[in-house]
Amino acid sequence: MPLEFLISALVTLLVVVDPVGLVPAFLAVTQERADARTDAFRRQVALRACLIAGAILIGAALIGDWLLRQLGITLPAFRIAGGLLLFAVAFEMVLGLRTRHATQDAEQAVEEHFDRHRRLPAGDPADGRSRRHHRDHPAGRPAWLGVLLAVVVVVMAACLAAFLAAGRIGKLLGVTGSLVLSRLLGVLLAALAVQYVVDGIRAAFGF
Repeated sequence: MPLEFLISALVTLLVVVDPVGLVPAFLAVTQERADARTDAFRRQVALRACLIAGAILIGAALIGDWLLRQLGITLPAFRIAGGLLLFAVAFEMVLGLRTRHATQDAEQAVEEHFDRHRRLPAGDPADGRSRRHHRDHPAGRPAWLGVLLAVVVVVMAACLAAFLAAGRIGKLLGVTGSLVLSRLLGVLLAALAVQYVVDGIRAAFGF
């Protein structure tokens, strides 16, 4: 049922992406560039990150089913593997490791971005362009695929909103609030991951 799939996909993707939980990492990366253009810089980083993440997720939704068939991977096997990976993410969230890793990765990406722009000549055209610039196979059912793409757009919009309001959210939650929220979401994600593994085993062995 599309409604059930919508709820499941939305909850799962929101918990996995954790827009609010990413705010501390986002602030940690962007506050090092604090100057008169900090707000513009944060908007640029937030928009680019959400566009890239959204493009990756949409691409996976569009060709994921085809790719699994080409590789000979069954959906139950993918459920089990995905559940195990989600459990690993949940484990990091509960122990507070995910934010640290996300901060390190984001810092590296930002450094590469600035290094590339520092190497560009002042009038380089590329510089101007950069400024303008669960249960079924969703790909096999247009309605389900549409629901999945809508979920991706909603989650990316939530991430963008969280990043743009990062300063206010950071002050509201504080360090303790962010840690507690991350751990609670980690426990929820762990339960979802176990359910995916159970569903995959049932489907694979006909339980």
